[in-house]
Amino acid sequence: MNNVMLAPVEFRNQNQEGVGRLLSLAIKGLVPMFDRDQHLFCYSLKVKDGAMAREGHSHRYTMMTLMGLHRLQESGVKSPFDMNEISTSLLRDLTWVDNLGDLGVLLWTLGIVCPERFPELQSRLELETALHRYRGGRQAVTMELAWFLTGLAYCALAYPEKRQELEVPASQVYKLLTKNQGDRGFFGHQSTSVSFAGMLRGRIGSFADQVYPIYALTQFSKAFQHPDALGRALRCANGICEEQGSRGQWWWHYDAASGRVAEGYPVFSVHQHAMAPMTLFEFGDAVKKDFTPFIYKGLQWINRKNELDFEMENQAHSLVWRCIYRSRGGFARYAKARLGKFPEPIEHGRRSDLKVLYECRPYELGWLLYAFAKRLNTASRPGE
Repeated sequence: MNNVMLAPVEFRNQNQEGVGRLLSLAIKGLVPMFDRDQHLFCYSLKVKDGAMAREGHSHRYTMMTLMGLHRLQESGVKSPFDMNEISTSLLRDLTWVDNLGDLGVLLWTLGIVCPERFPELQSRLELETALHRYRGGRQAVTMELAWFLTGLAYCALAYPEKRQELEVPASQVYKLLTKNQGDRGFFGHQSTSVSFAGMLRGRIGSFADQVYPIYALTQFSKAFQHPDALGRALRCANGICEEQGSRGQWWWHYDAASGRVAEGYPVFSVHQHAMAPMTLFEFGDAVKKDFTPFIYKGLQWINRKNELDFEMENQAHSLVWRCIYRSRGGFARYAKARLGKFPEPIEHGRRSDLKVLYECRPYELGWLLYAFAKRLNTASRPGE
């Protein structure tokens, strides 16, 4: 796989340097993250005693990575993994699906990677009661709702004859999800009205709580012809782009009530090279709007154009280090934001307080493939 070369196609925005290199890195970097006995990717790969060590397993990260590898194969590059073996192992026993988020990502995977398996699994998944069975549904947790909505939409797109049936739970999820959206467009983390935890921190949503709803609303509109969903997604997409940092940072926490950034750090590499691109490319295609200036500004943060002038891309280990985080002061800022008090601007602070987290998780590389693989042509393929 070391000889795979990827050449970018023409974009309206030409700032694409390094994308092909990152994709080749991701293909190679996923290999040591995979446990071939368990047919699962690890939870994380991190520096331990001077070497890279694999820790845990994750069905969720395996599904996300599988979708990225599927996009890679669709682009004409052979995956280094047996995709059918992984999906068969995942679907053999579904007792690991114990929350709404994993159910949503499973549906998303079925809709994209192996839609032929959806009809046989549908009754086992009990979609009609999922919102009541799982805590993520009962407490209206934004990210989990977004994954579930995305999964329902992809299955409806894969099986148009089931569209009317799937529209019932999808519409319920849509209503819950949009209740978490503030006037400026940002999403809180969860409903503020159904639990004490929600009252305390529900209005503060992470970057994931912004991009996954944008993606979900895009697919919901596509599957069920719901134009209002795109309008809501546009408000959020415009909001995160307006708040993007001077170095392209996609900030960490947003206050749905005030429409302000609550806390900027950590700045996660996966947001820069994967989650923002996958979401803004998909949404931009749907609404015919060019988000590439924001996408590529964010991507440049990886390669030394960040707060520490640090190279987050590591070719020796074929990965991208996880994030730059505040070693002190971040929690205090977050706590003040929850009270509606905002201290100095996000980008103020001492450089000495910022550190690099030497860790990488497989979904980060999987989402990178998902974001960019279908937008690139292969100049040469493995074995050619």
